[in-house]
Amino acid sequence: FSQFFTSFSSQCLLKLQNLSFYLAMETDDESQRVIPFQLQFDKPAPSQIKMAEWNPEKDLLAMVTDDSKIILHRFNWQRLWTISPGKCITSLCWRPDGKAVAVGLEDGTISLHDVENGKLLRSVKSHNAPVVCLNWEEDDRHGKDNGIVSYEDRSLRFFPPAPRVPRIPGVVSGDSTLLDSTEDSFQDLLNTSHQRFNILCSADKDGGICFSIFGIFPIGKINIHSLSLPLIGNQVAYTILNASIYKVALSKDFCRLIIICSGELLSRSSEVNRKQLSGQITEGMHCLVLDTSIFWRRKQELHQVAQQASSIEDLTEVIRASLSIMYKQWCDAMQIFHDKFHSLSTLIVSNGLESSPQDEFLSLLGGARTSPPIHQFLVNSLGESGLKRVTKAVSNAGKELQLILLDHIQPAAEIIGFRMGELRGLSRWRARYGGIGLDEKLINNATEKVGMLIYKLYDVCRFFHLLINSSQIFSAGC
Repeated sequence: FSQFFTSFSSQCLLKLQNLSFYLAMETDDESQRVIPFQLQFDKPAPSQIKMAEWNPEKDLLAMVTDDSKIILHRFNWQRLWTISPGKCITSLCWRPDGKAVAVGLEDGTISLHDVENGKLLRSVKSHNAPVVCLNWEEDDRHGKDNGIVSYEDRSLRFFPPAPRVPRIPGVVSGDSTLLDSTEDSFQDLLNTSHQRFNILCSADKDGGICFSIFGIFPIGKINIHSLSLPLIGNQVAYTILNASIYKVALSKDFCRLIIICSGELLSRSSEVNRKQLSGQITEGMHCLVLDTSIFWRRKQELHQVAQQASSIEDLTEVIRASLSIMYKQWCDAMQIFHDKFHSLSTLIVSNGLESSPQDEFLSLLGGARTSPPIHQFLVNSLGESGLKRVTKAVSNAGKELQLILLDHIQPAAEIIGFRMGELRGLSRWRARYGGIGLDEKLINNATEKVGMLIYKLYDVCRFFHLLINSSQIFSAGC
């Protein structure tokens, strides 16, 4: 034992000496090396920062404060802009090209903001619970489409460039302003986004996960509470109770979805219960890997349908915004009319008639015989100059409304009809597009509705044409 102890002590002493020698050499080398991480600066923030994301393409850092403001800084700490969505921000993510930032809100809304000025580009209500995490992946594999021909937008062969929100001067003020400049910015960003296929993956507090192409066109939705999960090497199906998602990540090839969550693992089989699982770790953090290869296998079909649907949605927004402007223009013209013709209502009632001032005025423009109340009103109250001013205001409003119809609403509706026709043709290719949910019956119904809209627009255009002509003829005869 004495010999063994002496030999063991000698070996330990030799190893300690060697270790001291190596440590001394490493200390000398490290003193000559440059430390890889250095503190560049330490700057104060206006309030506590709860999340931050670097722009993938530029030296920009987006930060979210405790009071739910988004601050964009350069690396030199120059602040570019600050915005406040007005709701609690729960997640943040950049678009892969760095030109837009996605913001998840407490009410389940995902908003897209322009990197240049922070303006709201689009707001999508994808969830019914707070959006806890976002992940945006882009297809960076060019020329690897297995011989499938990519989609070509053929609308430019038959139509001029798609209309945007009109810049229309007001009837009263004459001020020419744009109702909302977000459409111009969004159209430019959308064109660059269409160059590559990308998917925004979002998860909410209730376990729901949504997938959206370009961040705006939904293509799928799952919930981890309803998933049947086989353990590795086990054929028994399990589910996760009280699951809470912390992170989701879509692989670069869109074939796998990684989910980091917490919860209790429970078997769905009646033969296996909680007692049989008591020897295993059933509660804690879990990493789930889901097969999402359908996104890659159907990439061409999804990309094509998403392009069509996104364009239709943009044109629908143009129609909606144009109608809002038309409503404002007409309300301004009617306000002038009511200011001048408010006393006519009393005369109509006193003469026992059931018409309205608008009916009497339109009859006057149409050349019909004037009724006693309108004759009395024109002679005693309005006068020739007042009548000319009202007629001119109505005529100008009709011209501007007709211009919006011809230059914005009608072209947008016609392009929507063209795109619906293309989708209608694709929906009949059931083998290729039936698997991604393109329903032929729904597309046919929507196409019919677009046709009815275009027909109604022609009627409205004819109405404004008659109104303008009648006003001009009446003004010339005054």
